[in-house]
This record gives sequence, structure tokens and C-alpha cells, in this order.
Amino acid sequence: MLNYIWFGLMAVALVVAAINGTADAVTRGAVESASGAVQIAIGLVGIMTLWLGMMRVAEAAGLVTLVGRALRPVLRWLFPEVPGDHPAAGALVLALAANMLGLNNAATPLGIKAMEELQTLNTDKDTATNAMVTLMAITTAGVQFIPASMIGVLAAAGSTNPTAIIAPTIVATFIGTLAAVLAARLLQPFYPQPSGSDPSSPAEPAPSDRSIAGVEGRS
Repeated sequence: MLNYIWFGLMAVALVVAAINGTADAVTRGAVESASGAVQIAIGLVGIMTLWLGMMRVAEAAGLVTLVGRALRPVLRWLFPEVPGDHPAAGALVLALAANMLGLNNAATPLGIKAMEELQTLNTDKDTATNAMVTLMAITTAGVQFIPASMIGVLAAAGSTNPTAIIAPTIVATFIGTLAAVLAARLLQPFYPQPSGSDPSSPAEPAPSDRSIAGVEGRS
């Protein structure tokens, strides 16, 4: 769908440029923009390497673990159906902590791992659970304390104060995350979870097994 949208935008721009007689200006602007994008990308490599290196040091120093411990009470409210001693709980803590710290490359595999652990609690493997939907909403909105990617882009583009976006980013992502969580919670009653036992609990014997066990007990 996105390919069709982009193609439509380009087609409309070319048609309008041809009608207005500004096709040469559109072509020149496209070439200049492509050149500027390459320059920004090259400058971004070093800046992103620095920021990601700093975040990796913070991760190795235990900063992700500390943030995860602070998040545990909140996660109990966000994911009440996830047992506290289940591996999914720890995976959720690490995934959200990495996302909040702007660890882009580290947050992705941690988020996938959290989804895999939540899937083990899912009684209907073809349908996402409320916990999985909530995790997706939170990671998409994503509260970020350190927006390393945007700071790197601004610095590469020549911004005199690229870190000025930290405070507005925290406010904006907090509002977005709050809206995402509320939307997920409000819509949950309309999509009830399928009935079934908790996969982490021992499986109940089949009716035939219970009947056999009962006969053996009476005998």
C-alpha cells in the first residue's frame, strides 16, 4: 500500500510540474535533496556510533537492569495476566527498558523475545493476547528518555543544539504512550480472550483419563 501511495505522490508532483512548467525545478530539487541525504547519512554514521556506544556501555553497566526494576510495579498493572515468575515478565522489563533508553538495535531483539515469551502464555496461537497488543502499543508509541537517533540526525544536519529535543521528546512520547495504553485498555472488553487454561499450569487430564482414574480409585 505504501508503494502505491508514494508512486501516487510522485505522479501527481510530475503532472503538476509539467502543467506549471516547473519540471526542471522539480528535477533539480530532487537531485539536490538526494545529495543532501547522502551527506547527512555519512555524518550520521559517526554520531550514531558514538551514541550507540555510550548506550552499550550503559547497558553493560547495568542501567537497563536498574530501569527494569523501577518498571516492575508499572508492568504488573499493564500486564496483569502475565505471572510475575514467568520468563515473559523479565523479557517485558528488558524490552521496555531498552526502548526507553533509545537502544534501537538492542530493543528490537528484546521486543521479539518478549513477544515469543508472551506467545507461550497464549491459548489461541493465531490470535494476539491483550498483553501482546499492549506491548505493541507501548513500543510503537515508545517513551524515550534519550532519543539518540533524532539527536544524531539533528547534529548531522548542523543543529547548534541537537539535545534541545530531549525534554519535548519525553513529553510527546509520554502522551503518545498514555494514549496507546488507554486505547488498548478501552478496546480490550470488545475483544475478550479465548477461554482456556493457562499454558504455564499443568494440563488437566482428558475426560477419559479422569474416568479411568476414578475407576481405578474405586477398585
